[in-house]
Amino acid sequence: MATDYDTPRKVDEDLGEDSLEELKARRADRQAGVFEGDEADLAESFELPGADLSNEELSLRVLPRQADEFTCSRCFLVHHRSQLATSAGSQMICRECAA
Repeated sequence: MATDYDTPRKVDEDLGEDSLEELKARRADRQAGVFEGDEADLAESFELPGADLSNEELSLRVLPRQADEFTCSRCFLVHHRSQLATSAGSQMICRECAA
């Protein structure tokens, strides 16, 4: 939330003068500005678990592992050689899994 530091600050006597209704109105105004949009548009962007995706086609080009990359034997992610923490034979472990 943006704060205007040039405005005069309230003293303790001023803080006690705010009524409960005034504070509730301020809170409602702030919360009303948090979400502005159509709920239907928001609902369409979410995928439900177990949704039928059989008619969908994935259009992504997958590259094979490069010479300077390795596959971690714990998390099975492909990392750059600079992320290699330990290597025992064919067991290569990345820094994240070794930590």
